[in-house]
Amino acid sequence: MKNTDKPIYLLLFVLAFAVNVAGINVKFFTDDPGLYASIAKNLIYKHDILQLFTYNQDWLDKPHFPFWMAMLSFKLFGISVWAYRLPALLFFLISARYTYLFARKYYDWEAAAVAVLILMTSQYVIMSNTDVRAEPYLMGLVIGSIYHITNLEDKFTVKDLLLAALLTACAIMTKGIFVIVAIYGALLGQLIFKKKFTSLFSLKFIGLYLLTLIFTLPEFYALYLQFDMHPEKFVFERHNVSGIKWFLWDSQFGRFVNNGPISRAKSGDIFFYLHTLLWAFAPWCLLFYYAVYKRLRQIYYKTQLPEYYTLCGGLILLLLFSLSKFQLPFYANTVFPLFAIVTAPYCYKQLSKFGTKFRLINQWIYIALLTLLVFVINFFLKPASFTFFIIDCGAFFLLITLISKQVKDLHKKAFFINCCAALFANFYLATVLYPTIAGYNGQVAAAKYINQPQYVKNHIYAARMESNVFQFECNKPVDYLPIEQFKKADSTAVFYVTQYLLNHLIANHIPYHVLQSFTNYSQERILPQFVNSATRDKTLDKVYLITK
Repeated sequence: MKNTDKPIYLLLFVLAFAVNVAGINVKFFTDDPGLYASIAKNLIYKHDILQLFTYNQDWLDKPHFPFWMAMLSFKLFGISVWAYRLPALLFFLISARYTYLFARKYYDWEAAAVAVLILMTSQYVIMSNTDVRAEPYLMGLVIGSIYHITNLEDKFTVKDLLLAALLTACAIMTKGIFVIVAIYGALLGQLIFKKKFTSLFSLKFIGLYLLTLIFTLPEFYALYLQFDMHPEKFVFERHNVSGIKWFLWDSQFGRFVNNGPISRAKSGDIFFYLHTLLWAFAPWCLLFYYAVYKRLRQIYYKTQLPEYYTLCGGLILLLLFSLSKFQLPFYANTVFPLFAIVTAPYCYKQLSKFGTKFRLINQWIYIALLTLLVFVINFFLKPASFTFFIIDCGAFFLLITLISKQVKDLHKKAFFINCCAALFANFYLATVLYPTIAGYNGQVAAAKYINQPQYVKNHIYAARMESNVFQFECNKPVDYLPIEQFKKADSTAVFYVTQYLLNHLIANHIPYHVLQSFTNYSQERILPQFVNSATRDKTLDKVYLITK
């Protein structure tokens, strides 16, 4: 690698970090972050770190670890959207650090640097750092676990044993036992291809399994305390629900076959992730597919690879997700660090004649599409301020000029400009599009209204369980009461309702009083009609605060 390239890498690292944190203070515009942040807030309200509640009702869906991290951040910095996102961003940085360490262990410095840039500029990675769920945590925990397992496989140390077990346990306490498919699948693949399968049963790995179980015990205890000790609790419309059974079976295999308490109406598509990655792992997806083809071809012809962890861990979990009947785009983020490491060498090294052309065409297709996307969105969006758009365009132009002058290698130049195009697009999303969407979130406006001093003694209710941004933004606990029970509420009750729920009251001739109405964009998908300022009103509805 030329010494002149290192400053470009370092500059892009800094810019990629800045873009990933650019949306840290944007108000929530989807429901899940509002739900998770509300649950973490309730841990503080109830002075109980082991039991999860939403709307003062028992909640059983995800494990505890991300809520503990968000709660700790709230304790340190106060309750806010940026404090909720902060620990997730720290785990994102941990994933970048472990991606570098892993890639540097088996490849050269440049491959490690390219892998980190691929990870930091991948579309859904950047989006997930604003629309925070569990994925930033999982990325850091999974690649960190695998890295320390590789060290443990090479040479036993107490440090690697403890860190591998701890990170694996935290990953399990973030998403469930399915995450070990990526972690131990990576180890299994490495040992099989290295003809060391029996090492799986060596003392150091048996110790790893036992320690992982020990470090996971807080999750089992919390679930036992909240659910197994209380068979009288009514969860999933039935009594006698075991939290531990849910954790080990229903939340994992029930979702896999889509017949558990939480399921999706639409069954899975085995090709879902193949086409989803085209945008979720943009702008690197096509190169990733090419890299996988080349790696599998090398394996077929018995060519030794530097390592098998990334290919095996990433593809096994991706296959499992593809076979699942319960599929969501952000699930794949978990193994994006592994995908980045697999892809990295094919972004700058010498390839075949076809590979060289394919790489160049792939890079410029994404560069053109991402750049065009920003200008098209901005043309139709007509944001209130063009400041960030102008800053974004200016920085993009300067970067392209700098790279064009400093970097002579055509393929490396294309790689750097591709990174810039991804950052250009996502800086615009984080500073212009997302705040515009959040500005039409009636839940935020309704919570701000009810937080006024004159309503401090009122009892606040949500009439639907999906009003989680409202629940989070309220300065006091929010209870849930179905609209059918509106008459039973006390005279001080204030309800947050949608137009649909208000229509129910009207249809049933139930009297009510509107405190205030708020314009609302209720979709989680970004509809073209909303982006187009001329048709935006057609996508908007009203939400209300009402009393008896």
